[in-house]
Amino acid sequence: QVQLVESGGGSAQPGGSLRLSCAASGTIGDIAGMGWYRQASGQQRELVAIIAKRGGRTSYADSVKGRFTISRDNAKNTVYLEMASLKPEDTAVYYCNAPQLNRGAPDYWGKGIQVTVSS
Repeated sequence: QVQLVESGGGSAQPGGSLRLSCAASGTIGDIAGMGWYRQASGQQRELVAIIAKRGGRTSYADSVKGRFTISRDNAKNTVYLEMASLKPEDTAVYYCNAPQLNRGAPDYWGKGIQVTVSS
């Protein structure tokens, strides 16, 4: 089992910045990477960004490219999401995600953390 604990987030004004962190613990060897999804009120959960455990390949949603940066610290089993130039439409609950190497197994998820962008 893998446990994911998010931190950071909160409120920011449009154009501002926030940083999310997600610390993983447990059987880290089971996961293929770590990333972030978000779910706005009344919307489906969507991928924001993901980074591979090996090689560090990243992928971003078009809506956040150039504004958000995902990074990792393997020594700390932690992934970060630096969010800049925030927009009101970035307001959502952000979930840390870790897909497993065994693609038939379910992903691991954090409990989620609120990000609110408003003036």
